[in-house]
Amino acid sequence: MTTTKKTTTSSRRSSSTTKKPVAKKTTTPRVTKAVEKVELTPNSYVHEIFAAVVAERTKEKKIDILQQYNENFIKSLLIWNFDSSVQSAIPEGDVPIQPRENAEEVKPSSNIRKEWNKLYNFVKGGNDAMNRLRKETLFINILESLHPGEAEVLCLVKDKKLQTKYNITKELVSEAYPDIQWGNRS
Repeated sequence: MTTTKKTTTSSRRSSSTTKKPVAKKTTTPRVTKAVEKVELTPNSYVHEIFAAVVAERTKEKKIDILQQYNENFIKSLLIWNFDSSVQSAIPEGDVPIQPRENAEEVKPSSNIRKEWNKLYNFVKGGNDAMNRLRKETLFINILESLHPGEAEVLCLVKDKKLQTKYNITKELVSEAYPDIQWGNRS
């Protein structure tokens, strides 16, 4: 049996061959979402307050804004949204409200600050004597009287989805308002 030996020739690069340039790693610039800071007043709308909280970068500043508006109407909305023992008596989903003509130009006739004392009607255990049709009609009437931004906040809270639009967590609310006791509300 004969074996054949394979011979390989080594290939050498000639000195005249130029090296290919190595591609530099490019990093994409970090894109940050520009959040417009809102100038708040003592009578700011709820959606403006929540937008201001989201616009802040540090947790401490977010808590400061929430504590600046240490009012029952804000606490009520946050409890309704984050407390699992609070259940909405209004069906989940879109609410059939009539859009106002020139909604941005027309001054709303009310705001959540004025209407918050009626919110108990829209949670289970709040006003069970009121029939469902009356509750839904009252809810729609309130939404139609609010600024569109506030109406959106109220609809998000009703469905417990406030955190989908505003980056506000239960932990942040608990730190801002340590007096809120969670649970055992229904």
